[in-house]
Amino acid sequence: MIRPLEIAYHRPPDHHQVYRQELIFESPAVQVSFQPAMPIDRPMVIGGDVALEPGSPVVWFTFPGAWHDIGRFHDAEGRFTGLYANVLTPVELHRTSSGPARWATTDLFLDLWHGVGRDPVILDEEEWAAARDAGHIDGDTAARARREADALRTGAASGAWPPAVVAEWTLARTLRARGELGGTDS
Repeated sequence: MIRPLEIAYHRPPDHHQVYRQELIFESPAVQVSFQPAMPIDRPMVIGGDVALEPGSPVVWFTFPGAWHDIGRFHDAEGRFTGLYANVLTPVELHRTSSGPARWATTDLFLDLWHGVGRDPVILDEEEWAAARDAGHIDGDTAARARREADALRTGAASGAWPPAVVAEWTLARTLRARGELGGTDS
């Protein structure tokens, strides 16, 4: 059953945003959510390639207890562009009996981008260092974020990451779960 989802997203020191998505699938190991049209103002370009465009769909994967989530990014036409992992505090999953599911997390600045046909790269290292140096994230948390980003990059480079569920929940499967027809298996 598809449920509305609200994610309270904190980026230190004082940025707060609520993302509204659809919770498509839940299991003890993973929650799959969907953002039908990413609310961004301009294309996200990484290494000269467009990773995400305004209005692009994103399939998100949240793993209880994990220090990252994963997004399957697409362009505005729905073509898969790559995987984006946010390094963040483990998501607090607040169960509700009615209304939207409510989650909360804090961004830890580092991200991993693994574009189609590209080597995985860690992003936003300067922002992470500045936040650490300014005390917006404490030393232990900053070190944990660094280890997580490094482990993601190593896993992606060796083919051990991402988990199989990320390949299973393509945009086409997500659209079918929503009752929409069509879509490519990307």
